[in-house]
Amino acid sequence: MSSLTLPRIVATDLDGTLLNSSGVITPRTRKALQLARAAGAEIVFVTARAPRGIRAIAGQAGVSGTAICSNGAIVYDLATDEITASHLLDRAAAARVAQALSEALPGVGLAVETGRNLLAEAAYTRRVEHDLAYYREVSSVFDGDDPIVKLLALSPGHTADEMFTAVIAAIEGQAEVTHSGVDGLLEISAPGVTKAGTLDMLCQERGIESGEVVAFGDMPNDLAVLAYAGAGYAMANAHHLVLAATEHRTLSNDEDGVAAVLESLYG
Repeated sequence: MSSLTLPRIVATDLDGTLLNSSGVITPRTRKALQLARAAGAEIVFVTARAPRGIRAIAGQAGVSGTAICSNGAIVYDLATDEITASHLLDRAAAARVAQALSEALPGVGLAVETGRNLLAEAAYTRRVEHDLAYYREVSSVFDGDDPIVKLLALSPGHTADEMFTAVIAAIEGQAEVTHSGVDGLLEISAPGVTKAGTLDMLCQERGIESGEVVAFGDMPNDLAVLAYAGAGYAMANAHHLVLAATEHRTLSNDEDGVAAVLESLYG
């Protein structure tokens, strides 16, 4: 990215990045986002969250337009509450992946993100407050014909890094496997579906080059976006793999790290 060219897209993760540890947008961050918007930049949330988990955040941030959700599997219109595009995991492929997970991680709990709801088997014991109204327990996530936006695998006795190492060889090529730093949780999407891939499609639609993007993230599912952007910033609180792979750094999410960079770019 040329120092003389202001980024046309600000692509930012939410949890651990734009949101502080209390899960809110600070006044400083909201002001910095508005500074970027006033300069003509589009703010694009690029998150593992489903659409239901981001509309209130967009209101806090004063952001409208398009968001990339579920690690790139969904494109979502914040203004209309419409899913405008989705990249689904094939049911047969999801079942094969689930079998590989159960063999590598006995007792693993499975859940499926449908885009609007969360279907969970009894062994999937994770509960997230903003998901509770959309949560439904099922005997098997493969009953019925609900779309599979993302397969979730929970193994509380392991870290996400340990789970990834245990299953990646068996799953590679059948699905995209990543995690957002939650212990014991893997997130599985259709092959090739990533935050960066969907961001690239959005940029192409707008005639924007990757060098005109500034991006922020903290977890392994952000790595591709940080590499794609003309300038990708790892938060100071980022996962060790992100810090090792990313040239640019900013302050932590509790120190308004995104705002600090945006102020320097657009101030």
